[in-house]
Amino acid sequence: MFAWKSPSSKPYRDRKGKATDNELIKLMVSEPRLIRRPILTDGSQIVFGYKQGAYDELI
Repeated sequence: MFAWKSPSSKPYRDRKGKATDNELIKLMVSEPRLIRRPILTDGSQIVFGYKQGAYDELI
């Protein structure tokens, strides 16, 4: 759910594949733009980011 393609993530891209989940969570808490959006759920599944096919399945 970390938005690696976001312009806000540029300073952290060297950490991709190296950062722990806790480190990424702390970054997302301090900088919400690093959270991949939109977030869609049907109560049992969650889709992060826009994926038309996944949206069609949930709707």
